[in-house]
Formats: sequence, C-alpha cells, structure tokens
Amino acid sequence: MNYKLYIFLFLLIISFQVASAQTGPSSDELFQQARKAAFDQKDYPKAISLSKQALVKSPDYSDIHVFLGRIYTWTDQPDSARAQFILVLSKHPDHEDASFAYGSLEYWNNNSPKALQYAQEGLKYHPQSTDLLLLKAKALNDLKRYKQANGTLDTLIRADPANSAAHALADRVKDNASKNKIGVSYDYLYFDKQYSDPWHLASFEYVRQTGLGSVIGRLNYANRFNTGGLQYELDAYPHISKTFYAYVSGGYSDNVGVFPKYRSGFSLYANLPSSFEAEAGLRYLYFSGDTWIYTASVGKYYKSFWFNLRTYLTPSNSSISQSYSLHVRYYTAGADDYLSLGIGTGISPDDPRNIILLNSGNNYKLRSNNISMAYWHSIKRFNIIFITASLDNQEYKYQTHGNQLDIGIGYQRRF
Repeated sequence: MNYKLYIFLFLLIISFQVASAQTGPSSDELFQQARKAAFDQKDYPKAISLSKQALVKSPDYSDIHVFLGRIYTWTDQPDSARAQFILVLSKHPDHEDASFAYGSLEYWNNNSPKALQYAQEGLKYHPQSTDLLLLKAKALNDLKRYKQANGTLDTLIRADPANSAAHALADRVKDNASKNKIGVSYDYLYFDKQYSDPWHLASFEYVRQTGLGSVIGRLNYANRFNTGGLQYELDAYPHISKTFYAYVSGGYSDNVGVFPKYRSGFSLYANLPSSFEAEAGLRYLYFSGDTWIYTASVGKYYKSFWFNLRTYLTPSNSSISQSYSLHVRYYTAGADDYLSLGIGTGISPDDPRNIILLNSGNNYKLRSNNISMAYWHSIKRFNIIFITASLDNQEYKYQTHGNQLDIGIGYQRRF
C-alpha cells in the first residue's frame, strides 16, 4: 500500500466524520426549537435539553448560553444561571443581554447592589441601552438612592419617551427623589343654579420622605355657603415590598358642614407585571353619622400614556351608590410633565372640592357627570406648576340639573 492510498483513506475518514457531525439539526435549529419550547409550550425542561444539545455543536454560542441562563432563572436555579452568564461575560464583557440578564437575576433575588454593578458594567459599552438603564433605576430605587434613580429615569425617558415601564417607575420614584416638598393650591368653584355664591378652597401641604415611605401633612381651608372652615389631614404611603405599598389617611375638622368632622382612608396597591397597577381600599366619612365607601382601581402605563379606571361603592339600606371615573395622562417629558383628561359619574370622597356633597341628603344618589382637564409642568425639576379645570353637571334635585365649573392653580417645590 503506497502513500497515496494512505492519504486517500485519511481524507475519506475525515470526510465521513464531517458528514456525521453535520447530520441532525444545526445549533441554530436546536436554538429555535428551544425557544419555541420555552415561549410557546412553556416546557422549560425540554428547552434546557435542546439548549444543551445546541451547545455541544457550538460551545461558544453566547446567545444560547444567555438563553439557557434565563431558563435557569425562570426555573429557580440561580447558581446554574450565574454560571452561564459568567461564562459569557468572561469572554465578552460587552455582551448587553448577558449583563442585563445577570443583573435582573440578582435584582429579583434581592441583591440590588450586585444588580446595579452589572447594569453599570453593561452601560459602559451600551450607554443608551433602555433595558440596562431601567434595571439600574430599579436597583437604585431599591437601594433608596432616589436622586440617582430619578436622574437615570430622566435619561431613559429622554431616550425612549414611550417607555411605559420607565414612566411607571418614575411615578413611584419622583416623590422619593427629594426629602422634602411643599405645595400650595387654590380652587374657585362657580355654580350656575345650585348655589348662589361661589366656593373657595385653598390647601397647603408639606411632604417628608422617610425610610418607610412618604408622609404628608396638609391644611385645607374652604369657604362654602359663606362659611369658612379648616381641615387637618395626615397621609402616608408606606412601602411594604417591591410589589406592594399602602395608602393610609386621616383628617379632622371642627367646622362640620364645611368639611366632614372625621375622614380616613386605607388602600393597598400592587405593582403588577406589564406596567399594571391595582388598588383596593375603603374610605370613612363622619358628618353626623357614619359613611363607609369602598374603592377599587386598575391602572396601566402604555408608551407615554397612563390609564386609570376607578369605582367608589357606597352601600345603604336599600341600594349601593356607584361612582366611576376614567383618567388618562399623556406624559410630555418626566413624571411631573403631563396633560390629563378625566371623565366620570358620581362624587369622589377623595376630592376635597365636592366631598361635602356626600352629606347633602339624596344628592349622592342623584345623577352627576363630570369632565376634567389638567396640565402639569416641571421647571428645573424642583419646581412644579399646574392648572386644572373641570365641569360637573349635577342633578341636585329630582330631574333638576345644575352646572359646576372649577378652575384651580397650584405650585410645588422640592428641596
């Protein structure tokens, strides 16, 4: 057997091995099958098996390693997930998806310092990455570094104004970004039939951020029926977890008729996936007797819009009085820059302009429809001005309607 025959046999063996290696699906085909198993079939063990088969064919396929790490994350195998992300980042420190996936894993495992580290390292290579900017803001917020979280969200919203998740987080962070806030507002209410004299309402509030959440002290003044009165309120928004927070409120006035003698409220809020928020709670009013009101709402951020649908239900001996409202905001910039439009029926116990009407005998059960508009604008972030306008058509006696026009202005200062 001469050397030419040896060469021929060697090339034949190599060709056979190459052909054998190419039989069956390619690594890309296995990757697509794994994605289908995970996303369409929710069969995570199958997705893991297919991903491993793909990596046998292509051991350095970074995207498959990241995908496998995500599956491990979803199936509560954090150590296995970390191993995949570390493998990719050790070879490709600029891999955006690996940085984001690793940081997200640490964030949801209550390790926000580590999440922040990987978000910042990824941003060195991808400074405009909306995913990494949002992850950084979440981690900073969780670490109570609110000013930095607010600045990161400002950068993100400027880069991606329609990012609904950024707007949702910005609304939660904005009041935490400054330790203190003061605000003043004034409303003028005109009635074409129901009352001969206009109403005047003014409010002063001070907001303080604490380790548990924001606390608000408020002094309200109202002049109704040519009678003036004061109301003292204290509100709080305590944080419970990454998902839940609460609203707790109480108020007192010794000018019954201008204000209720007592008012209080409680709501539990839940920050849900896909930029949804849900609320359930109750309100209590006391004029000369007890009034209990139950409320529920659902909110949704979509691109530069926020939608909120709310109801108030007030049981009585013979029926349940109902109030419904829909509010829409369009954000023009940050969390304090927006236009809003609202429509509704009935009277809200959270609205100081009309709360006294809940003590007006049968008025609460009669028909009421309203439309409102508002414009909020921030100036150098720390100064906020707003104007509001609303029109109510109130059935104040049986089949007798009157219009109520409200014009309001206000100013807030953070420091």
